[in-house]
Amino acid sequence: MARFKLAIFDLAGTTVKDTNTVGKCLQDALEAVGVVVTVADVNAVMGIRKPVAIQRLLDQYGATGDADSIDRDFRQRMIETYKTSEEVGEIPGVSSTFRVLKEMGIRIAVDTGFDRETVDILLDRMNWGDLLDDSIASDEVANGRPSADMINELCRRAGVLPSDAIKVGDTPADLQEGSAARVGLNLAVSYGTHTADELERFGPDAILSEIGDLLRLDI
Repeated sequence: MARFKLAIFDLAGTTVKDTNTVGKCLQDALEAVGVVVTVADVNAVMGIRKPVAIQRLLDQYGATGDADSIDRDFRQRMIETYKTSEEVGEIPGVSSTFRVLKEMGIRIAVDTGFDRETVDILLDRMNWGDLLDDSIASDEVANGRPSADMINELCRRAGVLPSDAIKVGDTPADLQEGSAARVGLNLAVSYGTHTADELERFGPDAILSEIGDLLRLDI
């Protein structure tokens, strides 16, 4: 019998291929109002609810702008990309990993810094069908990452404690979220937006070089 009852995965960069799609759309939405930001600075706010991330970047660059309107532009760019791009797909090994976890009796959920509209469009492309038990978007809770709100809500729905849950993500915000919720196993992946060295200082229980490495842990 598995030690854990629920596994919560991030989307872009963790389970969904991201060839800098999110970062580029965010950069483009900011550039449209005259704010040019670096890839490194965008990566630093990855995983955070997007209006909050945008406001943080505006403040960092000493720029004025309406974070909500920039976020609407960003979301439209993401939606169009997720609807039409042939590059959208799962990271290799995700479905098979989900399937093994399900066979072990572990529920599968995803959480994200995206809004619900974007999440639904993306999940429609993934074809995970009955592999996915639940999903939550950052606009469905009071506070997005690094708050524990999304994890706590998923655990409440599943009828489990956070200590019975695994959290897997590719950003510092994912790890901070898992720590805030006090999940039983807080994991990072090194193939997303941040390197293993960048993630190590946020105290993950382990860093996975591929998603299937999760199955080699004591879960």
